[in-house]
Amino acid sequence: MVQNDIVLAFSGGLDTSFCIPWLRERGYAVHTVFADTGGVDAEERAYIEARAKELGVASHVTVDGGPALWSGFVRPFVWAGEGYQGQYPLLVSDRYLIVEAALKRADQLGTRAIAHGCTGMGNDQVRFDLTVKALGDYAIVAPIREIQKEHTQTRAYEQAYLEARGFGVRARQKRYTINENLLGVTLSGGEVDRWQAPGEGARGWCAPRAEWPSEPLRATLVFERGEAVALDGARMPGHALLARLNAAFARYGVGRGLYTGDTTIGLKGRIVYEAPGLAALLAAHRALEEAVLSKQQNRFKPEAARKWVELVYEGFFHDPLKADLEAFLASSQRCVGGEVVLETAGGRVDAVEVRSPHILNAKGATYAQSADWGVAEAEGFIRLYGMSSTLWAEVNRGKIA
Repeated sequence: MVQNDIVLAFSGGLDTSFCIPWLRERGYAVHTVFADTGGVDAEERAYIEARAKELGVASHVTVDGGPALWSGFVRPFVWAGEGYQGQYPLLVSDRYLIVEAALKRADQLGTRAIAHGCTGMGNDQVRFDLTVKALGDYAIVAPIREIQKEHTQTRAYEQAYLEARGFGVRARQKRYTINENLLGVTLSGGEVDRWQAPGEGARGWCAPRAEWPSEPLRATLVFERGEAVALDGARMPGHALLARLNAAFARYGVGRGLYTGDTTIGLKGRIVYEAPGLAALLAAHRALEEAVLSKQQNRFKPEAARKWVELVYEGFFHDPLKADLEAFLASSQRCVGGEVVLETAGGRVDAVEVRSPHILNAKGATYAQSADWGVAEAEGFIRLYGMSSTLWAEVNRGKIA
């Protein structure tokens, strides 16, 4: 039988493991791509490669996705400084870079067939499919969506399917869906989906309170044009800097949250997430911006940032509006440079010192302390600034029941 080549974005988890034998049994020669976006150690990386071979792939490649994840997502995300619905830090945005790696492999093999392990109930299917459609003319095969046409308990079906063919399933994969990369960790499934308190198994990098170190942690970040370029005096690539922040602040339980949000397809999604490095970066960047941006910049920028976040969350990574917004965000960072000292004793992180030549200090005035203007000037400003509200009150006093 002549087999058709297909490229599968592979993570080694339950869904993508299921996809390999399912595709092979339908006549495909499966070529897997693991885009290592920084969330796994050498042991896990080796496991993923071995798992692909165990499941019978025609070829497997691992791609270092850390630098692309930093430049393509982290840098503009930190510029934006907003989480989705005010909280979620878009931890699965590596999906867009995973798709790009899979398409590159497909082009190398001369095939136009792409497969992914996304479900028909989640957001990732939208991100994968829209990215594929934006980047070329490819056929998309989604095995998990296919089996959902006939099976409602898909994870149980996938597990039984693999075990019937002699392939084991990891214990954690039986209970939770776990996503891990340079950005952080998300966990769903089990009691999390039932709106119950997360069990001890629903924990990734962040240490529980009982294990936090007794001594506070301090870290100094240097920013140039809104991008973190150095940590504690050492310059390093962005993806390496984020990895160090993850390790340092995870020990103090920083960046862990329980989030319920409105998904792209309309369902409520509930997850445990952990993003210690991003929490530290966002805290430092926001403190610096608050000091160096103008009042009007600080007021308006969150509006553009929220739209950028919505586009990325909902799959429009290659929409032209996203590029337009990034041009604005980049412009807003012209003077966002300096040093920020972060401190944590556990659970939260605060920016305790800000040093920058761009801080908007008035030479002769300090808020609530001293001023280089007179009382008459202050009273005149208040009268004019509040004129509309004052007139409304005067005109309507006693006329409204």
